[in-house]
Formats: sequence, C-alpha cells, structure tokens
Amino acid sequence: MSNDLPRPEHTRMFREAGESPDVVARQIEANDVIVRGLVQRLLNAPPRFIVTAARGSSDHAATFGKYVFETQIGLMTASASPSVSSIYHTAQRLDGALYFAISQSGKSPDLVRHAQAAKQSGAHVVALVNVEDSPLAAAADTVVPLRAGPETSVAATKSYLSALSALVHIAARWRGDDALFDALRATPAAMRATWQADWSPLVDGLVDARNLFVVGRGLGLGAAQEAALKLKETCGLHAEAFSAAEVKHGPMALVGRDFPVLFFTQRDESWAGTRAVAAEFAARGAKVWITSPDASEPHALPVAEAPHPVCAPLIAVQGFYRAANALALRRGRDPDVPPHLNKVTQTV
Repeated sequence: MSNDLPRPEHTRMFREAGESPDVVARQIEANDVIVRGLVQRLLNAPPRFIVTAARGSSDHAATFGKYVFETQIGLMTASASPSVSSIYHTAQRLDGALYFAISQSGKSPDLVRHAQAAKQSGAHVVALVNVEDSPLAAAADTVVPLRAGPETSVAATKSYLSALSALVHIAARWRGDDALFDALRATPAAMRATWQADWSPLVDGLVDARNLFVVGRGLGLGAAQEAALKLKETCGLHAEAFSAAEVKHGPMALVGRDFPVLFFTQRDESWAGTRAVAAEFAARGAKVWITSPDASEPHALPVAEAPHPVCAPLIAVQGFYRAANALALRRGRDPDVPPHLNKVTQTV
C-alpha cells in the first residue's frame, strides 16, 4: 500500500459503510408511522402497477425493489427512463401507478423532472430520499426518508443499504407480514456480524485482476449490480453484473481458467440454480467466490444467516463494502476520491 493512502479503517467509505446497521435500525423505527400511512393509502386505492426511477446505486436498489414487490406483493414493477421526460419530453400514461423515485441527494434534474411528470400524469409519487428538503422530496406525494445521515464518501454505501431496508419495510407492512417485518428488524445484527467476517480471500484474489463477473439472481441481482459498480468506482476493476440465468446466454464464453466470478446468493428458490452455475464455473478453473452462511460451502464468503431471504442482500452487501474498501487500497487507490467522479451527479 502506498504511504500516501490511508489505512483501511481510516477511509470515509469504511466509516460510513460501518454505520449502516445502526442507520437501518434507526430508520425502521423512525419511519414506521410514515410507512403505515402510505400503506393505508395503497390499501384504500390499490395501484395498478409500480414504476421505479433512479440512477447509479439507487437504481440498483430499484432492481432489488422490483423483486421485493413482485415476489411479496405480486404487483408488476417496471423501471422508468428519466430521459423520456427530461430530454425527449414525452408524456407518460401513469394514471393509477405507484411511482418510486430513489435518490441520495434528490437533486438530479432528470429524476426530479420525471417524478414531476409522473405526478402530473396521475401517479402517486413516493420519494425514497436521504436529503429531506431536496427538490425530489418537494415533488413527491409521500416522502420516505432514508435517514442515512451525511454521506461524504463518493461511493454511496449506507444510503444504498437504507434504500433497501425502506423498500422491505414498505413491502412488509403492505403485505401485512409481521414475520418479514420482524426479520427486517433483526437484520442489523446480522449486518454487524458480517462486517466482522473475513473476506480476505476475495481481496487477495482480485488484487491483480483486470476483469470480473458479479452474479446474482432475483433478490440478489441488485446486489450484484451494486458490487460491480463499486468495483469499477473504487478499485478501478472492470466488473460486469449478470443474472445467474443470463450469464449462460453468451457471457459465460469468457469464463475459463482463473477468470474471477463473485456470486451473491440468498436461500430461496434461486439458491440451487445459482450454486450450480458457480460449481460449473469452478469446474472450468475459474476463480469463484459465493456468499454463504455455511462455512463448509466450497468457495464461501462468510455472511451471517439471513432472518428472511429478502433481507439477505443487505447482509451480503455490508460484508462486500468492507472488502471493496480494502481491495481499493491494495490496488493503490483511495476509495474516497475515485478519479473523475463527484458525490452528486446532476444528469439532465
């Protein structure tokens, strides 16, 4: 490590990511009245479908939200393109839609304009936003605060995980699923345990890597997308995210001896199939790592047992963030100041 670089525990990324379990715990308690109010409205006037709009890490949270709402509520959830409103100026037919805009800053002009257009077209706009006095919050019908507190590292960490917890909170109350809500409340403890887990095999294995696949399926796909972004952003490592179902449709041709592949898993219906893909890649000689609460699992990266499969991505990403921070420094990069990037990206 260069003498000019901080120690791993001294970066803003490390400090802020490490705050995530406490952020999630506080958010759940502080937001329950707001979430119950939103859910009552949804029960009184059920939406026809759900639309999400976001950029960057927040869009990966939206991917997670899609699987949460489609598996737990059974309601079609689609990702919108903010540019349809901001540069193409095309009106959308969103009457009767529930529209989620997800953002840390709430300042990106294209996202704000798209949320305003969605509201004008008849959607109920919900802003999941960290900055509560932001333009996006002002444009929303309902604001669900992320309550992550100040986030100064360019790499979003605690705001991403708090977006995931807010989405699970809404789904649990909407479904009337006390078991899922209790599992969410138990998740910060599992996040803390995973923060202390040893992911050094991943760090050691990627120090000299040039390319990487990150794979997840269903609820884990958003985690794979987020990990791939963070590896590019903080570590200068080209990483691509794929569904375990899609990686075999062409991309797998690149996977051979020593090609690194990181798998995010959860113990649901996707578990067996994702592990089978990991085993197939390992048999080809690829470098494989797979998140698993079972230490005896081949190629396991240790994570605490999730109290519910829906909560597993929060736990695994918590462990990943610490590993990504350490890997960036091992590769000679400061994760707090990635080149060419700013904390707030204001896309038009």
